[in-house]
Amino acid sequence: MAIKYKPQLQYPDIQDLSNQIRFVSQEGKIWLGEQRMLLMPLSALANFRREMVDLLGVERAKGFFLRLGYQSGLKDAELARKLRPGSSELDIFLAGPQLHMLKGMLRSRPIEVDIDIEHGRFYAEMEWLDSFEVEICQTELGLMDQPACWTLLGYACSYSSAFMGREIIYKEVSCRGRGDDKCRVIGKTAEEWDDTDQFKTYFKSDPVIEELYELQSQVATLRSRLQTQDGQYYGVGQSPAYQRICQTIDKAAHGKVSVLLLGETGVGKEVIARSVHLRSARAEQPFVAVNCAAIPPDLIEAELFGVEKGAYTGATQSRAGRFERAHGGTIFLDEVIELTPRAQATLLRVLQEGELERVGGDRTRKIDVRVIAATNEDLAQAVQAGRFRADLFYRLNVFPVQIPPLRSRHEDIPLLAEHFLKKFHAEYGKKTLGLSDRALEACLQYAWPGNIRELENVIERGVILADSNESISVEALFPGLMLEGQNSGVRLSSAGELVPRQAETASHWLEQILAGGISLDEVEATLMREAMQRSKHNVSRAARLLGLTRPALAYRLKKAGGELPAG
Repeated sequence: MAIKYKPQLQYPDIQDLSNQIRFVSQEGKIWLGEQRMLLMPLSALANFRREMVDLLGVERAKGFFLRLGYQSGLKDAELARKLRPGSSELDIFLAGPQLHMLKGMLRSRPIEVDIDIEHGRFYAEMEWLDSFEVEICQTELGLMDQPACWTLLGYACSYSSAFMGREIIYKEVSCRGRGDDKCRVIGKTAEEWDDTDQFKTYFKSDPVIEELYELQSQVATLRSRLQTQDGQYYGVGQSPAYQRICQTIDKAAHGKVSVLLLGETGVGKEVIARSVHLRSARAEQPFVAVNCAAIPPDLIEAELFGVEKGAYTGATQSRAGRFERAHGGTIFLDEVIELTPRAQATLLRVLQEGELERVGGDRTRKIDVRVIAATNEDLAQAVQAGRFRADLFYRLNVFPVQIPPLRSRHEDIPLLAEHFLKKFHAEYGKKTLGLSDRALEACLQYAWPGNIRELENVIERGVILADSNESISVEALFPGLMLEGQNSGVRLSSAGELVPRQAETASHWLEQILAGGISLDEVEATLMREAMQRSKHNVSRAARLLGLTRPALAYRLKKAGGELPAG
């Protein structure tokens, strides 16, 4: 559908956008939709821009600030579509300039907007008034020899490109930052500009100095090699709790000592087990993982230690077990507590003597296998309860390692989330904008009873539900979740005043009462009736709910004709 802006048209009401701003002062956070925002002095940004120009030069600094604005525009285009789904395309598009104004970046006046999404036609001409970047130039840099509204330009390019579904490029044809009388920008499709390729180079990350980049690359390569030697295999994590575990396990990796991994389900015990194997001298030999809980008890011995032909009904041929397949390498026994008593006895012999006999066989076979066991239960308690052999426990418990749950590794959640995002982007052939700030906040607040496995599943669900080139929202990760503080704090009214959300709610029901012609007596009777029901007709408790004394409520109940319970 083609849309065309006429000068007499007004901007749509901005209240739907300003309602998205939440000031949660007790948490020290400001939210715009699902984006976390900052309030900071313009002078600080002005100093930063001057330092960037001094350090990088004008062209490199321009590219940096263009890219900065570009990322902001992508987020706001997504917000505009969500907030105005039933509005005209023009009103949706104008949400971008309105958000620019709401954030205090400038005042935008459309001169001409001619858009046809279906046929890919786009032309927009805007006048930018009171640009914050012009003010920065006036206070810190002085007049420049080129247009100066770099961040605003990057924002306009990405916002319009996301809106159109094709690449849109804006150029500032006049700018007060270089001495012109006004700031004016024109946006068109990339194909309509003659120097598109040259302009697009600003959006490519550029090192400060080529020689420095080369040195950084060499250092990174050397560091990578050192990490390969020093144990980069330990999964994803940089929290102190996780690093301590990695350092502890690294001490045992080079030997043959049995390792017992303890921790809740989903903490990544198999990842750690593989890490130990890869850090050991057995890295080139087999690594065999066995989930003991997934094998029927009557088959566990045959699966682990092998079976000879005719040992039992159905054993039609001889077969090597998992231990024989892991000869020379490592076997990982997950949920080792599920082993049957006979399997525990055989495992003890393997650990003590380094030999085994297949089920139904009479030949002893030498075996050289490192055993890494894991369980999410307390083996010591299982020994006391008679569920696990004490001698086997002591053999496995030579090097116990307690892996921390994810709720104790909050610093690792963003890293793990990014890791799983890359995995599922590739798996599902789509690219999202990652977690929204609010979604990441939810991940940091959540207790993760299922640990890393649950996080992986949640991220997969988010990637599936989110559309391409959109952020993954809280609702996509945690359907129905109400975050603490989400509806608390204050909002911004259309008049620019901070209004408590409780006051906003109160205003809503007061309007309903007054518009409905409900009398004060009816309101009072309704409140007393509800309080009595909630307190199960206990007058003292009901009085406390209403902020009254017991005698005062008793009097009001009697006056209203209500029955006062005895006592």
